[in-house]
Amino acid sequence: MTPARFTQCLLALRWTPINLASALHCNLAWIEAMETGDEKVPAELATWLETLATAHETLGIPVAYRGKGLERATSRAARR
Repeated sequence: MTPARFTQCLLALRWTPINLASALHCNLAWIEAMETGDEKVPAELATWLETLATAHETLGIPVAYRGKGLERATSRAARR
C-alpha cells in the first residue's frame, strides 16, 4: 500500500491518524510514519484498510437521513 492510498483509505473512513492509532492501540508516530512512507504498511493492515475503505467508497453515505431530528430541535428552540 502506498502512502497516498493509506491516506485515501483514512479519508474514505473519515478517520484521522489519531483515530486509527486509537483503534489499533498503537503509537501515533508509527501511523504517521506509514502516512509519510517512512514505514511500510503491513500487508494485513493494508488488506483491512482496503476492505473497509472500499466498502465506504462503494456504498457511500446514506442521504435519506440528512436533517433528521433537526425538526424537533428547531421547534424546541422556537418554544423557548
